Amino acid sequence: MTDPLTPEAEAVRICRDLIRIDSSNFGDGSGPGERACAEYVMGELTEVGLDPLYVESAPGRANILVRIEGTDRGRPGMAVHGHLDVVPANAADWRVDPFAAEVRDGCIWGRGAIDMKDMDAMILANVRQLARAGIKPPRDLVVAFFADEEAGGVLGSHWVVDNHPEVFEGVSEAISEVGGFSVTVPANNTGEPTRAYLLQTAEKGLAWLRLTAHGRAGHGSVPNDENAIVRLAAAIGRIDAHVWPREYIGSVRQLLDGVSEITGTPYDDRSPEPILAHLKGVRGLVTGTLQDTAALTMLASGYKHNVIPQTASASLDCRFLPGHEDDLMATIRELAGDFVSVEVLHRDIALDVPFSGDLVENMKRALLAEDPGASVLPYCLSAGTDNKALSTLGITGYGFVPLRLPAELDFAPMFHGIDERVPIDSLEFGTRVLQRLLATC
Repeated sequence: MTDPLTPEAEAVRICRDLIRIDSSNFGDGSGPGERACAEYVMGELTEVGLDPLYVESAPGRANILVRIEGTDRGRPGMAVHGHLDVVPANAADWRVDPFAAEVRDGCIWGRGAIDMKDMDAMILANVRQLARAGIKPPRDLVVAFFADEEAGGVLGSHWVVDNHPEVFEGVSEAISEVGGFSVTVPANNTGEPTRAYLLQTAEKGLAWLRLTAHGRAGHGSVPNDENAIVRLAAAIGRIDAHVWPREYIGSVRQLLDGVSEITGTPYDDRSPEPILAHLKGVRGLVTGTLQDTAALTMLASGYKHNVIPQTASASLDCRFLPGHEDDLMATIRELAGDFVSVEVLHRDIALDVPFSGDLVENMKRALLAEDPGASVLPYCLSAGTDNKALSTLGITGYGFVPLRLPAELDFAPMFHGIDERVPIDSLEFGTRVLQRLLATC
């Protein structure tokens, strides 16, 4: 019988418990908030003798922070962090209740299973083990569970950094989502499957924009040539048709070259598709890092069927590669045209950190100790993480949620998608890898 106090068993229990707590973040201040999740985390930490700090940026928007003293207080510390909020889930779209944490086909199903209550559970399970055993890590660990990551971290990591920077005093590095997962590719010459783990060393910046077209209001029976909806539609058409130029930043180049070497598949810059085809379940995550992107996500206009509105608006989610923010904004403004204003609702920086150093080597060793013969490659995340906020304190952040994934699992679409789930074997694997890392960090 499996010991229920092993980190692996606890990670499974905690992951299911967290999924059952609805912490949906609708991005507009509605929703349950993170308080219930945070109170659960507090209980798990205090039960083993830790003394975490609970802080709310707004009612119900809770963040949990705790420092675990290391053996060498003279070394810079490391942050290990996750977020407690999840994106909403429409139960009618799912095969299971998204907040029931049902176990089916060897997986835990539910909203947050991979984004990112799985990692929250791995962190908690390992921290509890350290505390119960009285083990000090090699250096100070600052463990954080943030609110609001799914809405840009304004009430989470950014608020904590602005209001409680002392918590991260002396911290130089951090790990969080989204990286450390495997992709199965055919090995060079033999064609036998082998795994490559993608360690996140870069992430695109973001700009959430509102396009507002201005026109002349009037009666629906009398069309005019200054219709705000038509002007907005034209701007949307131009933005959607724009071909963003490709640029292979260092982490992307290293990933493509690495997969090319493992598989023996050549590629050129005009046609990376042979390499992308090998990436299967994570192809979408990588494709989004080959250029800047702009995706229309919401529309709003009008208030009555027979009234031509004076304004029409659209929401635009832009993601830019490191160093591209100014060029992206200039392009969007040009494509929007004379009658459409561009308002920045939220922006955050791109990150690009070295695929080298002691922490990277320790992450590699921890993975390869559990999966000998695999490869570890860097990659760029097309989305963003709370490492952006910590970077303003000079903290170098990596994406490292170690998951050995089944070759057939279509992984990337489950981020913010339906039927999100994490294999239990993957969760247990990641817990062991994280345990090794925290012992050597």
